[in-house]
Amino acid sequence: MGFTDFFDKVQKHLQAALPFVVYKKPNVSDIQVLLQKDNKLYTTEDYSESGFVFAPFNDQEVSVLLPLEACEVLKTKYELTSEVLNATPSEKEVIPSAEKREEHIALVQNGVNAINNKELQKVVLSRCEALNISEENPLETFKRLLYNYPTAFVYCWFHPKVGLWLGATPETLISISNNRFKTMSLAGTQKYHGTEDVIWQEKEKEEQQIVTDFIVSSLEPLVKSIQVSKTQTARAGSLLHLKTAISGTIDTQDSYLKEVLKAIHPTPAVCGFPKEKAKQYILKNENYHREFYSGFLGELNLKESQTRNTNRRNVENNAYATIKTVTNLFVNLRCMQLKDKQALLYVGGGITGDSVPENEWQETVNKTQTIKKVL
Repeated sequence: MGFTDFFDKVQKHLQAALPFVVYKKPNVSDIQVLLQKDNKLYTTEDYSESGFVFAPFNDQEVSVLLPLEACEVLKTKYELTSEVLNATPSEKEVIPSAEKREEHIALVQNGVNAINNKELQKVVLSRCEALNISEENPLETFKRLLYNYPTAFVYCWFHPKVGLWLGATPETLISISNNRFKTMSLAGTQKYHGTEDVIWQEKEKEEQQIVTDFIVSSLEPLVKSIQVSKTQTARAGSLLHLKTAISGTIDTQDSYLKEVLKAIHPTPAVCGFPKEKAKQYILKNENYHREFYSGFLGELNLKESQTRNTNRRNVENNAYATIKTVTNLFVNLRCMQLKDKQALLYVGGGITGDSVPENEWQETVNKTQTIKKVL
């Protein structure tokens, strides 16, 4: 489908207040949309259905599903439009209030104290920043996210009974193709200054190791084999992170995905460690509702066809296409919710016993500046 026709159709769906998700996976040129034909709120508990799932941070709350059978699915190739190229990123730095700064510094200091008192090893503390915006078309914001974050999972998700969310997340929760899985641990943050050849502090290396160890130990009882790569520096827009790839084979019984997700979500990269203690600490102390920020989202049990034969002239062998069942889930980071002419920006950072509250505040400011550029 042509790029313009594709977005015209999504625009009409939005104007009709019908649920949809439009998204592009990392490093691919296809943009896909699921247009739900009714405005019913579908949910999932065991993740056995096919469709697109949008799950909250707190797994006690419901995960929303756009079911494949209730949706029209369309694809187009990504095109760089003149509107995106001519859109000047906002250079005006929006300075959060002194009150917000003091609140976050106090929150982080309390987290450091809890860690030093041996209540926790690590906790991820976040905040929500409201930014007034002129009545803006979210699909144009989505296009600017596509342009600015080619290596991220970029999406615009809407349900009239839930809200409108956009994001460009660098973090895979898990990808499964038949019985092969891939995931990653991502932690540590510093600004990108033209090179990925940077020095990481011990605090960041330690934080990264905690995340890696947690994912591996959580998955080991549920999977058949597991491999861990060397840790590398990965770029996400104007930020750098430490990244370790984890992969292996998985047992695909009916309830396996629910068990796997229960084991790894929320990861220490968005919650902390030990997981349950950190989660309860967040729910009690953050003083706002994360909703879908630091939850997960993506394709659930979709069928994908792959032709075994790469020689196009050999038509006979092209009949041997393999059908794979794929799940591609991403952690909902670098995201915003558009509500009442405001963009609600969600941002956080990992806290350990060595964290300096003022530095942690500055890290959240750096992270919001990267996403503000598209508004």
